[in-house]
Amino acid sequence: MKIFTALTLIALSLTALNLSHANNVEIVVVVNPDNPVTLSDKEIKRIFLGKMKSYPGGNAILPINHSSKSDVRKHFDQHALGKSSKQIKAYWSRLMFSGKGNPPKEVDNDAKIIELVAENPAVIGYINAGSKTERVKAIATF
Repeated sequence: MKIFTALTLIALSLTALNLSHANNVEIVVVVNPDNPVTLSDKEIKRIFLGKMKSYPGGNAILPINHSSKSDVRKHFDQHALGKSSKQIKAYWSRLMFSGKGNPPKEVDNDAKIIELVAENPAVIGYINAGSKTERVKAIATF
């Protein structure tokens, strides 16, 4: 019984540690270093909700999302878009069904987003702040 109690306490401690770590995630929105854009949080939200299709100045925007199963995505949806991932999925389902829009392309990890942003000035994405490199420029933090 003592072993069971000890294992239960360890499991609860690890769960609490994991939850506190998940809540302390810092996400940065990134663009190509050659992209001179500055965007407000509201503009970033509009981009990732498909309501803003070009940067100020007229250049096309290509937003990239993390996979819907990603903790980075869940944090971004909650803090940048102000909605749960479930609400975002329903939002895009309605737009796709009505023919009014398609969600941003999804990729599996920060490295792929960095690669896409570094290769194309139109791309905007978000990554864990700890993954940022000189290949991308951070324009917002959530």
